[in-house]
Amino acid sequence: MFHHVKELQFNARVSRPDPRFATLLLEQFGGENGELAAAMQYFSQAFAAKQPYPDKYDMLMDIATEEFSHLEIVGATIQMLLKGVNGELKDAADQSEIMGVLDGKAAKENIIHQAMSNPQFGVLSAGGPRLTNSQGIPWCASYIHSNGDLTVDLRSNIASESRAKLVYEYLMQFTDDPYVKETLSFLMTREVAHYEMFEAALSTIQPNYPPGVLQADPRFTNQYFNLSQGESVRGPWNDGNMPITGKSWDYVEDPIGHVKETEGLQNREKGIEKEMKLTEKMNKELSKVKSSEIKSAEPEGEAQWSNYNGKDKS
Repeated sequence: MFHHVKELQFNARVSRPDPRFATLLLEQFGGENGELAAAMQYFSQAFAAKQPYPDKYDMLMDIATEEFSHLEIVGATIQMLLKGVNGELKDAADQSEIMGVLDGKAAKENIIHQAMSNPQFGVLSAGGPRLTNSQGIPWCASYIHSNGDLTVDLRSNIASESRAKLVYEYLMQFTDDPYVKETLSFLMTREVAHYEMFEAALSTIQPNYPPGVLQADPRFTNQYFNLSQGESVRGPWNDGNMPITGKSWDYVEDPIGHVKETEGLQNREKGIEKEMKLTEKMNKELSKVKSSEIKSAEPEGEAQWSNYNGKDKS
C-alpha cells in the first residue's frame, strides 16, 4: 500500500527557467540510470526476497519508495525549469523569465527553439516531463535487473547506485543555478547512502560468493590469460593471490601455446581431482541449504502476503 504525501522529501527550488538543462535532467527521470529505473528495480527484487529474507524485503521496499520520492523531486525540478514553456509559448515568452535565460544574447525565436527542441516539452506534453531520457527515448523495462538471487541483485544495486551517483556529478557541471545544484547534491548523496545499505545487506548473507549456488570449476578459476599484444602489466588481478578465494593466480603468458599444450584445457593438472570432488560435494550441500532456506520460509497450504495487525489468517 502506497500513501502519497504532497510535501517533497527535499524542497526542490530553481532560480530561473532553463529548458536546456531540463532536457538533460530527463536522464534521471526516465533514463537508464534514473530514479524510476532504480525504484522499479528494487521494487521488483523485493518480491523474491519476501519469504527467505523478510528483513531485506523491508529494506528493498523502503529504498524503492524513497526512489519514487526522488523521481518526484526530479520531475518537480524539471517542471520548474520549464516555467513559461507550457501554454502558448510565443505569447508567454515576452512576459516570462524565459527571455532572460541567455541574458539577451539570443533572439526570441532562438530561445523558443531551444525550449521546444525536444517534442516531449511541447508537442507531446505541453511543457511537462515525460518518461524518456535526455534524447527523448522512452523508458524501458529492460533497464531493470532482477535475477531472483538476492546476492546477485544486491551487487546489481551497488552498481546501479554507482552509475546514478556519477550521472548526478556530471549534471552538476551543466548548471549554475545554486538551488538546482543543492537538489542534485542531495540526490547524489542519497545514492551513496543506498550504496552503503546494499553493501551492508550483502555482508549479512553468507556465503555470498560465488553468486548463485554452484561453485566455480577449480580447473579454470585462477588463470589469467595474457590475451592482448604489447607490453604486459601485472597487478593484484593477475599476480599473487586471488582477493576472495586466496588461491594463487596462474598467469598464462602464452595463451595460444597453453591451449595447444593442454588440448583445449582438457589435460588436468596433478592433484586437481581431489579439489574437484570437494567442489562437487560443496555444490550438493549448498544446493540443499539454499533450497531448504527458501522452501522452509514458504507457508504450507493457503498463502497470504500480509498479516494484518500481526495476526495469522484463520
